[in-house]
Amino acid sequence: MPDDRELAQQILTELRGPRVAAAFACGGLLALAGALMQTLFRNPLAEPYLLGVSGGAGLLALLGMAAGLAWPWISVLAFAGSLLALALAALLGGRLLARDHTPLLLAGVMLAAGFGALIALVLSVTPAERLPGMLFFLMGDLAWTDQPALLWAALLLAVAAALRLAQRLDVLQLAPLKAASLGVAVAPTRWTLFALAGLCTSLVVAQAGSIGFVGLMVPHALRRIGLTRHRLLLPAAALAGGSLLVLADALARTLIAPRELPVGVLTALLGVPLMLWLLRRP
Repeated sequence: MPDDRELAQQILTELRGPRVAAAFACGGLLALAGALMQTLFRNPLAEPYLLGVSGGAGLLALLGMAAGLAWPWISVLAFAGSLLALALAALLGGRLLARDHTPLLLAGVMLAAGFGALIALVLSVTPAERLPGMLFFLMGDLAWTDQPALLWAALLLAVAAALRLAQRLDVLQLAPLKAASLGVAVAPTRWTLFALAGLCTSLVVAQAGSIGFVGLMVPHALRRIGLTRHRLLLPAAALAGGSLLVLADALARTLIAPRELPVGVLTALLGVPLMLWLLRRP
């Protein structure tokens, strides 16, 4: 009996607990990044992967997997790929960010398409025995996460940094000229949003792959129920996003046990009907 208790405690502290903590932090970071991106582009349907972050991370991560590298190096490559995508997006479309976010948006869309083509090329020439791990990474899988403490530290710092911008973000939802006339430094605030949202997304992709719909659905739903002031929206998004991903991960581990689904599949299955329902509401 004592052995059973020790085994249960070991499973809780070494397996289940860290994974739940990582799931909550990843969901919170994605939802926070989504809320910031929606403010940056003044579009309630913007999402964290809009700038090609997942494509850049996925490409370098898959190249590392194809070369047979171990997971810590895969995570480093994924983070480097996401930062590369952000740098390219800023270089190609950030010149006019103070006045117009459209070039940055177009640059992100083009980068995502280009990275997607390169990812398809890598998958097509990779040996079949390495494909399952690659596909799980691309669909999002919390089995990869091994740094819950790092994710939680990043979440707390990101929420604190975002809350310091909350008042400016409320004004920034107006037209840029009007925001500038009210005393908001539009260009520095937009660049701060870009960097903060990009770093949050990059860290999640490096640890868990591309988990879709959390960063789009959660902040959009919160705005639709009336949380438009950023001092309430940002922490609520982090809490709701974390809770949603914990629930999705629990379902992914238990629906077809002992086999496990990629958590990104569950977030899409939950997110698509909910988004369609939200879009149909007046």
